[in-house]
Amino acid sequence: MEFPAGGAAMLPSGNVPAFLTKLWTLVEDPDTDPLICWSPSGTSFHVFDQGQFSKEVLPKYFKHNNMASFIRQLNMYGFRKVVHIEQGGLLKPERDDTEFQHPFFIRGEERLLENIKRKVTNVSAGRQEDVKLSSDEVKKILSNVQMMKGKQETIDSRINAMKHENEALWREVATLRQKHSQQQKVVNKLIQFLVSLVQSNRILGVKRKIPLMLNDSSSAHSVPKYSRPFTLQDLQFGQCECVKLLPLPVLKR
Repeated sequence: MEFPAGGAAMLPSGNVPAFLTKLWTLVEDPDTDPLICWSPSGTSFHVFDQGQFSKEVLPKYFKHNNMASFIRQLNMYGFRKVVHIEQGGLLKPERDDTEFQHPFFIRGEERLLENIKRKVTNVSAGRQEDVKLSSDEVKKILSNVQMMKGKQETIDSRINAMKHENEALWREVATLRQKHSQQQKVVNKLIQFLVSLVQSNRILGVKRKIPLMLNDSSSAHSVPKYSRPFTLQDLQFGQCECVKLLPLPVLKR
């Protein structure tokens, strides 16, 4: 059995919850009568074969296939299960038939759907008495609230003062950073001046040493006034003179 997604044309929701609107459309749809339909009196509706109903119908209208969740929703909106004598007795009914009823869920009376409200847990009378407060307790609470308000104002004023101090500190830090940057520039200029001064002094020293070195080298390599180079003849003459000066050996007999 196939059913159109979402059933027949949906009713205007207005103040009616979506669950009730879908339920009304589902019961009114003649294509779903084999599984869900009005009772002959029109004051209740029947669900047949819960297994097939949850498998084929629920996903089309409620996006789930949980029959227990469907029944839980009915209970939350005040629907109750109708139990007949044959169902409450020992005899097992021939057909899987579950009937639900609500005084404002009646065939042909769509306007009554607005009267169906979701159940809200009511606070018991004893609980309400516990919630009631005496005037003294109210005064005490108001006094505590006033005290907390005063403390909060004090904390706010301290926070504002700290905020102003923090802003002043940041301004001072910015000023110090600017002064430090200026001093760093002055120091860098002094260092550059000293480096250039040292380099210029080194260049002057080198220029002064060059003439002295030239004079030393010329004097070291100059030939003495009374010196002259030896010739081969002088060497030979010297050897002869040396031979003459050597004593002759004495021969013994």
